[in-house]
Amino acid sequence: MGTIPANLKYTKDHEWAKVEGKTLTMGITAFATEQLGDIVFVDLPKKGAALKAGATCGAVESTKAVSDVFSPVTGTVLEANAALSDAPETINQDPYEKGWLVKIELANPAELEGLMDAAKYEEHVKHSAH
Repeated sequence: MGTIPANLKYTKDHEWAKVEGKTLTMGITAFATEQLGDIVFVDLPKKGAALKAGATCGAVESTKAVSDVFSPVTGTVLEANAALSDAPETINQDPYEKGWLVKIELANPAELEGLMDAAKYEEHVKHSAH
């Protein structure tokens, strides 16, 4: 299992979230990329799209499967990572930096309380790997 950055928040569905002010950047975790294998296509929401916490906001297609991506929070898409259209494998290579998926303007910062910290996520991964 890859490292789990301590400065991020996590969902039970293996998305990560980095909060800077009212902007949340999200992607999928290294654990998720290991489970998926080589990512060959991503389907991301458009700028301005309204997202709901826990609802599907896109999909990642790998050589093994197509997996939904779930929004960790309610908000509006500020930007989708356009570079992934031409290089979806960036998610496998650098899931926490260059492989981010979308930036979201937070509608309800209190929802962040429902996300896991790195220690809780690490525990979650240990239990979901069995």
